[in-house]
Amino acid sequence: MSNAYLVLEDGTVFEGDSYGAEGQTLGELVFSTGMTGYQETLTDPSYAGQIVMQTAPHVGITGTNALDEESSRIWVSGYVLKEPSRVASNFRAERTLENDLTSQGIVGICNVDTRAITLHIRSAGAMRSGIFSGSAALTREQMIQAVKDSAQMKGQSLSSKVSTTDNVSIPSQGTRVGKVAILDLGIKKSTIEHLNARGLDVELFPADSSSQRILDSQPDAFFFSNGPGDPSASAAQVSMLQDLLKTGKPFFGICFGNQLLGRALGFETYKLSFGHRGINQPVMNTSSGKVEVTAHNHGFAVKLEQESADSPAGFGRVVVSHRGLNDQVVEGLECLDIPAFSVQYHPEAAAGPHDSHYLFDKFLNAIKGSK
Repeated sequence: MSNAYLVLEDGTVFEGDSYGAEGQTLGELVFSTGMTGYQETLTDPSYAGQIVMQTAPHVGITGTNALDEESSRIWVSGYVLKEPSRVASNFRAERTLENDLTSQGIVGICNVDTRAITLHIRSAGAMRSGIFSGSAALTREQMIQAVKDSAQMKGQSLSSKVSTTDNVSIPSQGTRVGKVAILDLGIKKSTIEHLNARGLDVELFPADSSSQRILDSQPDAFFFSNGPGDPSASAAQVSMLQDLLKTGKPFFGICFGNQLLGRALGFETYKLSFGHRGINQPVMNTSSGKVEVTAHNHGFAVKLEQESADSPAGFGRVVVSHRGLNDQVVEGLECLDIPAFSVQYHPEAAAGPHDSHYLFDKFLNAIKGSK
């Protein structure tokens, strides 16, 4: 291992060892609190543009395998961990974590104090950062300047970088119930599998698709996926969603799709200080009073302080269906006058927990009820 440096835009520098590919990478530094599921995190397109740090101290023991990949590649800009496993010891392991990072050119750093870094981010907020190792080694001042010159996450539109470039059709499993048109903003494989398993044909559309292109496919319902970037930089997608909502067909959005629904309804979104990432986030279902342990990856949220409000865009009454218990952030919206709902977290929940799978059944019942 060679020396590596994690550099934050406020001038803080952490020295460790290189892990994965050597070189230079830039992105917003965020932390994930999941104790497991590192492969699902790495291959989640929502993490595009971000350097992800694991708060779990020991990472890599179960290796990696094709089945657990959420997409065809690793999307994180960089990877930070405390103690990498020396071996991959699991009957499902096909490769090692470090081999995957190296082969895909993902620059990482290990043997750093991830607890100190996490506490720093929780105090100062998520910020631009960089990892420098190998021949990319620069002076301290040069590294800090490179980070300061990099793009901020706020204001970035990244969905086109992770979306499909052409329409993709995936048939249902079992008895066919209907067809869902999905705007691919960075969708995960597990989400498609949940919809297919419930008898739904799926057609993926590129992120820059028009409402007419989607309507011409004659779907029974619409779905907006998770994805990276700032929802305030997605005006075209918000306008397009408003066109779809006016058809009266069911809509379900998750993560970025929840933020776009919020904006389509006329509410604002804002950037969280350090965001929610991991698979152990408690969320209150406001209608049932039940607490769901959920999987998260979001740095932006819908701004709605009251529990219900009239849609400023004219779509009727809207209620907050879920709230995060750690900070009371809006984690779900439900429209009372049109068949549309969304959640901020990831109900497909790879690699767990499975508390929120019922939302796919709710979507299925909405489709059945609309026919």
